[in-house]
Amino acid sequence: MEAKELAVPGAWVFTPPVFPDTRGAFAAPFQAEVFAGTVGHPLHVAQANTSVSRRGVLRGLHYADVPPGQAKYVQCSAGALLDVVVDIRVGSPTYGRWDAVRLDGEALNAVYLSEGLGHAFLALVDGTVATYLCSTAYNPGAEHGVNPLDPALELPWTEHVPADELILSDKDLAAPSLADAAAAGALPDAGACRARVAALVAAGTA
Repeated sequence: MEAKELAVPGAWVFTPPVFPDTRGAFAAPFQAEVFAGTVGHPLHVAQANTSVSRRGVLRGLHYADVPPGQAKYVQCSAGALLDVVVDIRVGSPTYGRWDAVRLDGEALNAVYLSEGLGHAFLALVDGTVATYLCSTAYNPGAEHGVNPLDPALELPWTEHVPADELILSDKDLAAPSLADAAAAGALPDAGACRARVAALVAAGTA
């Protein structure tokens, strides 16, 4: 399995070998040993989520309070999606930077984003199935969002789907801009995120 850090520190793309045969194909999109060797600590999975989306569905931009935060390992088992990670950690040298990766049911690659990063994805075809391995369980009081259409972020949605074909939830449409979320003190602090990751590394090597 290949692992490559994205332009946003704390996020990686993992690409497994895919073995096709007359029946179809086989791959192991998550491999604990490779993951821990890359990230520096094991992935504790508290919850697995699956979504099925039609083309044009845009989910995000979501994040959770840190600590504890919610890290995600995101894989597309059918269809195709554009997965986007945004650095929303206040005080981070790369604050506001984003990176995008195509995940699909042929490459069976995956994106990992550590605690404090913002996450969104766009379904590129009907019947796109995304699975998220989450480090913490869903906690409504700790879950937040930034509007994925915030023009200041310049996220590449309309390079793939026309603006009038994007489908968002009412909650995501009503989410604040990045600037408004920062002004409200609602964004994760970079120092708290570093401390959380350091604690996970220490626990994983104890």
